[in-house]
Amino acid sequence: MKPGRLASIALAIIFLPMAVPAHAATIEITMENLVISPTEVSAKVGDTIRWVNKDVFAHTATAKNGDFDVTLQPEKSATFVLKKAGAVDYYCRYHPNMKATLKVEP
Repeated sequence: MKPGRLASIALAIIFLPMAVPAHAATIEITMENLVISPTEVSAKVGDTIRWVNKDVFAHTATAKNGDFDVTLQPEKSATFVLKKAGAVDYYCRYHPNMKATLKVEP
């Protein structure tokens, strides 16, 4: 093998892990008995939040800053991909006492 080719292969091995993007996570949040659980979640931009409504009535996940407004029918789930960093407080429009926070890192 030529010395130049060996150096190219070595560089490719070193830099390949940096070129492969990290896999986004799916984070599950449950709405049950008029409670959001967990009430505080840390995530990253690109992660998917999956809200699961285990109640027999509808809920929403409504961001106070307007970033999202997801409706969850009874005993169904819904997802949202996080698009920007920052802390996002959200609540259920139908049951305003149901509150939680997403802490989204870049």
